[in-house]
Amino acid sequence: MTKHIITLPEGAECPAKAYLMRVCGVSSGLWKRIKHSGTFAVNGIPAIAAHTTLRTSDIVSYELPIVSSVTPERLPLAIVYEDVDLLIIDKPAGQLVHPTTKEAHGTVANAILGLYEERGIRLDFHPCHRLDRNTTGLLLIAKHPEVQYQIAKQSTLTREYLGLIDGMLTPTEGTIDAPIARALPSIILRCVSPNGKPARTHYQTEWTNRRHSLLHLRLETGRTHQIRVHLAHLGHPLLGDDLYGGSTELIPRHALHSAQLTLTHPHTGERLSVTSPLPNDMARILSL
Repeated sequence: MTKHIITLPEGAECPAKAYLMRVCGVSSGLWKRIKHSGTFAVNGIPAIAAHTTLRTSDIVSYELPIVSSVTPERLPLAIVYEDVDLLIIDKPAGQLVHPTTKEAHGTVANAILGLYEERGIRLDFHPCHRLDRNTTGLLLIAKHPEVQYQIAKQSTLTREYLGLIDGMLTPTEGTIDAPIARALPSIILRCVSPNGKPARTHYQTEWTNRRHSLLHLRLETGRTHQIRVHLAHLGHPLLGDDLYGGSTELIPRHALHSAQLTLTHPHTGERLSVTSPLPNDMARILSL
């Protein structure tokens, strides 16, 4: 059950819809679900959400039915941060974030719902961004849909990656500003195209022996396969990324790691930054 304690100036009043949408970060779609859930209450007393006026210190509560086809599973999870609103895990290589029609089990979604089931709490899976199957590292998950919506609206979420490439980039730091589109007729491949959506990746060389380089990469936009496509476009695909021309001689998966997430906490307003060290299969290459 979700609860909000109303904070208004003494004597002030506000319609429930306006307060929940403007202050609590509830989207219009979520408001409709709350309104029709039959669980909306103020101070423990059932109320008609659309006709309710809120006052300071009121306690609003509601419970949304969870409609999910994902099967909860007790799977290993590396939790690096958790509070009542957010969960950040360190995802291993080879694990999908969402189930697909061909792979309905073993995903992050299955594991998260399994964790909630084990704890005896009813929550759904609300990821705030995506990671490819073979990208390792930090994945941000909201525990409630309104928190996911607030994260999506904020411009302060920064996603930083570490990636290994063949050779070295010149200049050693800069911005790749190249639009990305589907590489038709493929439904998987992406490519740089003037007809694509804007995509910007900032990079800085952290280490190089001229044969290989470790890049620090920051996403300004979040297109599918953005880092992989941008580096391949420059002629320096990620090591292991055979989908975009990378060599699998040193590593069997694309060498990309979600190393740092920084955001403004949607409820406390505090700056939150979480980091994850380079995984062993990538770190090993630096010592070759």
